[in-house]
Amino acid sequence: MTIKDIPVEWEIRATETPFTGNKTSVRTDEVVMPDGTVVGRDYQVHPGSVAVLALDESDRVLVLRQYRHPVRHKLWEIPAGLLDVPGENPLHAAQRELYEEAHVKAEDWRVLTDVYTTPGGCDEAVRIFLARDLSEAEGERFAVAEEEADMELDRVPVQELVRGVLAGELHNNCLVVGVLSLVAARAGDGLDVLRPAQAPWPARPFEA
Repeated sequence: MTIKDIPVEWEIRATETPFTGNKTSVRTDEVVMPDGTVVGRDYQVHPGSVAVLALDESDRVLVLRQYRHPVRHKLWEIPAGLLDVPGENPLHAAQRELYEEAHVKAEDWRVLTDVYTTPGGCDEAVRIFLARDLSEAEGERFAVAEEEADMELDRVPVQELVRGVLAGELHNNCLVVGVLSLVAARAGDGLDVLRPAQAPWPARPFEA
């Protein structure tokens, strides 16, 4: 058996959207199970996201701490944001987020990993990029508001983040997946064989 996720779509008898928010919505599908029964499945419909593990020349990761109201925590995270426009190129979105949240640009971009954050209850797909060869961005800083106005920025050594993840001190999924994927890639064939930044992404197709 090949250990690989495959796209499959079971029959949907009916669907409705009982809630529509600013960026996401909730959908209820009546899904036909393999035994023929029909059950309701509620889930959040999400536009998708990108995240950036920005690695500097001192082997430090650019991280930020931001208040997340649903979990009542300030979490250390890597720069990330929504794919606001359907079909938006994820690389362009990632470059925008790195600029807006950290006022940083990068010359070397690769795909680190692709994940579904909570596939049991949400269709959000996230592409996590590795960004290297960092430098200060040009122009004015992006004007922040709301939770981002309280955001803290830092650069933390990779091994310190790994320690924090394994100690249960760091919980943001993109940071956890990104840092551990970085370590795994280094232990394998190396970072230079990671997928190119414009690699296809079936979960959120885009124009290169």
